[in-house]
Amino acid sequence: MTNDAYLEILSHFDLEDNAAEVTPFGNGHINDTLKVTTTSGAAKYILQRINHHIFTNVEMLQNNIRIVTSHIRKKLEERNETDIDRKVLTFLPAKDGKSYYHDGENYWRVCLMIPGSISMEEITPERSYEAGKAFGDFQSMLADIPEGVLGETIPKFHNMEFRLQQFHDALKTNVAGRLESVTELVDEIEKRAEAMCIQEKLYLEGKLKKRINHCDTKVNNILFDETSGKVLCVIDLDTVMPGYVLSDIGDFIRTGANTGAEDDANLDNVNVNMEIFRTYTRGYMETAQSFLTSLEISMLPYGGRLLTYMQTVRFFTDYINGDTYYKIHHPQHNMQRTKAQFKFLQSLEEHAKEMDDFMKEWL
Repeated sequence: MTNDAYLEILSHFDLEDNAAEVTPFGNGHINDTLKVTTTSGAAKYILQRINHHIFTNVEMLQNNIRIVTSHIRKKLEERNETDIDRKVLTFLPAKDGKSYYHDGENYWRVCLMIPGSISMEEITPERSYEAGKAFGDFQSMLADIPEGVLGETIPKFHNMEFRLQQFHDALKTNVAGRLESVTELVDEIEKRAEAMCIQEKLYLEGKLKKRINHCDTKVNNILFDETSGKVLCVIDLDTVMPGYVLSDIGDFIRTGANTGAEDDANLDNVNVNMEIFRTYTRGYMETAQSFLTSLEISMLPYGGRLLTYMQTVRFFTDYINGDTYYKIHHPQHNMQRTKAQFKFLQSLEEHAKEMDDFMKEWL
């Protein structure tokens, strides 16, 4: 799109300053994110095109974000926090009063850019500790939102029973004719299946609660102050929705505590970084312990195994289906991802007792 086309879209929002230039921003994989510079030369707004093929109910999505951001703002005010506008995202309404603008084809939203903020990609023990505190505090502030208030922006996103059903459907159809060469890995998935569906069973038994989760707990979804390096706020709120507390710590363990890459071709690179696990968990427990049950605390390391198993299953399912969901860079990319995730799962299993023992400090 041209700059003028973006400016026309922005004209439908209630902006304080006149927009002048719109340029790509960040490295998100789902929505198109753009930086808006005003006529004064300041970068003041973020414009996003919402991927409505993934987030099919945009009304629900934006309502969730409105509830979450207003709830966090209220909590920060109750704490007498300063600089609140830098500690929670602020979305601007469209001129018709809605929280988004629909141009007939695409859905758009605008939020204020947080000045003096940066995001980071590299994970260090210090940064993982700060990330743990940030995501724990995020969940803590939202812990009193009653179940049923927020909708599921991606239905069954972290539901293991659903992901296994997709896997079994892929096995039955074998549309790409790839099954014969991967039967040993199928067996490895199947023998863990029952153990990996524990959280749904515990919920039905009334032993595990549904919480409000971020569901994408990567360090680059936190904004830091560019001067002090302190956490400002959690961003990327599209997948904030009801689920189990294991999802958030589990996804950080899967992505942050892995010594290798998600699709590492050299499986010798793939192991658990226990220091990252310990620092993240310690930071998380500092801010999240107040609302967690003993069962949830004891199961947090299991969350890492669960989310890694889940991603193994998802990559494997896509490979069997002929690579219809994830973008691939070569024909065996999904299998490479599957093997790397499975190797990490095995490493997590080897460290399970060590991780469980670490949690005893809070039990």
